[in-house]
Amino acid sequence: MANLKSLAKDTAIYGLSSIVGRFLNYLLVPIYTTAMAAESGGYGVVTNVYAWVALVLVLLTCGMETTFFRFANKQEENPMRVYSTSLAFVGGASLLFLLLGFLFLRPIAGWMGYAEHPWYLGMMMIVVAMDAVQSIPFAYLRYQKRPLKFASLKLLFIALNIALNLIYFVAMKGSDPGAAFFFNLVCTSVIMLCFLPELRGFSYVCDRALLRRMLAYSLPLLVLGLAGILNQVADKIIFPFVYPDKAQGGVELGIYGAAVKIAMVMAMLTQAFRYAYEPFVFAGSKEKDSRKTYADAMKFFIIFTLLAYLAVMFYMDILKYIIAPDYWPGLKVVPIVMAAEIFMGIYFNLSFWYKLIDETRWGAYFSIIGCAVLITINVLFIPRFSYMACAWAGFAGYGVAMLLSYFVGQKKYPINYDLKAIFLYLLVAALLYAAAMLLPIENLWLRMAYRTLLLLLFVAYIIKRDLPLKQIPFINRFVR
Repeated sequence: MANLKSLAKDTAIYGLSSIVGRFLNYLLVPIYTTAMAAESGGYGVVTNVYAWVALVLVLLTCGMETTFFRFANKQEENPMRVYSTSLAFVGGASLLFLLLGFLFLRPIAGWMGYAEHPWYLGMMMIVVAMDAVQSIPFAYLRYQKRPLKFASLKLLFIALNIALNLIYFVAMKGSDPGAAFFFNLVCTSVIMLCFLPELRGFSYVCDRALLRRMLAYSLPLLVLGLAGILNQVADKIIFPFVYPDKAQGGVELGIYGAAVKIAMVMAMLTQAFRYAYEPFVFAGSKEKDSRKTYADAMKFFIIFTLLAYLAVMFYMDILKYIIAPDYWPGLKVVPIVMAAEIFMGIYFNLSFWYKLIDETRWGAYFSIIGCAVLITINVLFIPRFSYMACAWAGFAGYGVAMLLSYFVGQKKYPINYDLKAIFLYLLVAALLYAAAMLLPIENLWLRMAYRTLLLLLFVAYIIKRDLPLKQIPFINRFVR
């Protein structure tokens, strides 16, 4: 029981820090979109560079964070030797990346379209190198069961970053997108200093035999990680290369990048569910009725993501003020991107069948195929349809991965999902969405009242069908 309580507490701290962190990061969106006019293309630069950062970070870490956990918990391995070897490998890879990056900085900047601002890339190269190194101490904190320091450092980075951005972009009325990269560099450096206790007090060794075993374990994770991150950022990387007009491409990418941030509410919900669900699945895998539990979890995940979808779409007239008005043309991608995020969440839920039977290669297959679909659609259709192609590419890519995982999973690890109930919820949500969007109501407050009523109807349907008030904690005190 004590272990379960500890697990619940740690999960809550990690989950809360992640969710709060994502929410606070949203504060940067109105700051950037207000300071950088859409026609300047400044936010397009930020969107593109951070997409590259995410991709390179996966390459540099090479799955070592997960690998560290695996090997540090093996009885035959010395945890500090595993930690030292992981640090040495990731640190060496990061140093090599920096040396090569700065040696060829100007050619790389020219190839990416930043010939006039190579220092944008130079700063972010340093950032991504430090981030890669920091991933190992962050993993070490989790291994030591020190969630408070883990969460504190994550939140410190975000708070400091927001403060610096507020000073420059709001108080000083700045508009240079390079400032965003400089502030990231400052904040990352501060976190690196905070990790000094975790980087001292032991002998640095790189056990070659141990490293070979670790790399054999981590390389398949690298493939899976690359496919996963490409599904998230490929559109933002590809866009400047295939859009016919370079200058206008930056503008269009900025509009898309800003609008997508609104849709990321769904990603926050999925992340919260993931933090709670992952330890739950593995802990309960040996229970007699575990498959029914997984089926129920899937149903309720879909129910509450549909509720979130309707809430965001119904209140878009208010939520759109997160971004500046000149970015509003991009809001038409939000329903598509949110649907794609639902597909990704369902795919995550389905992914446990191959983890439970130790056939994780299937995850790589599905992710690679989904990524191939996404990239193909982006390359073929961005020149004609701009960022709308990006939205539909994500929808198609995650949709294909989700369907493949479901059909293969039903053969390998059959679970009796309540498809009838799920389709009914989808139908009800679709009807309510149509009722909200097709009825024109000019007055904002009347429109919000009408849509709130529709949302309450969906909540009532949930309560009526699957969630009686007597089963809801706290509320059940007032229901007889």
